[in-house]
Amino acid sequence: MKTGAKLRVLIAGGGTGGHVIPALAIGRELVTRYGAELCFVGTERGIETRLVPEAGFRLELIQVGQLKNVSVATRLRTLTALPRGVVRCMALLRRFMPDVVVGVGGYASGPAMMAAILLRVPTVAYEPNAAPGLANRLVGSRVSAAAVNFVESAKFFRHAEVTGVPVRKEIFTIPAKPAGTAPRLLIFAGSQGRRSSTR
Repeated sequence: MKTGAKLRVLIAGGGTGGHVIPALAIGRELVTRYGAELCFVGTERGIETRLVPEAGFRLELIQVGQLKNVSVATRLRTLTALPRGVVRCMALLRRFMPDVVVGVGGYASGPAMMAAILLRVPTVAYEPNAAPGLANRLVGSRVSAAAVNFVESAKFFRHAEVTGVPVRKEIFTIPAKPAGTAPRLLIFAGSQGRRSSTR
């Protein structure tokens, strides 16, 4: 980054809220702390098509399909389209010229991170899970650095740092419970890691 130039960050990934919401939290913090200029990369099927523009950020879309938990035919189509996704991301990187690419996992993360590695743009992988997802596993040994939530996942990356999970600033504005009120905790899960129960 040139002296006096604005930090430029490309944030890639999405598909589900588990990828997009932390990506937005990272992006907002980069804007607040460094006045960063951001560009998000996602797919037309992901929730990022709604959440990123609503947050006021630029979103570029690439075409990339699923590789996990799909038929062999879908996997073959995805593998055939993957090089096009990487080439599209390389063109985007050359235009946007980011100082760093942050991969948050999900469909668009893999092609963008691969493109950044090929073009020697610094990369940071964000991994909130104890066992990294496919996109992060594929690039983990080649990224410049990684921010992880669990010590156990650090071994999958170069230069990993345990940072925790970025959260939206709204979390910190939740009013405190009145004195004497028993705390309540609601735990729910879903998305790609879900398991159904028939009980």
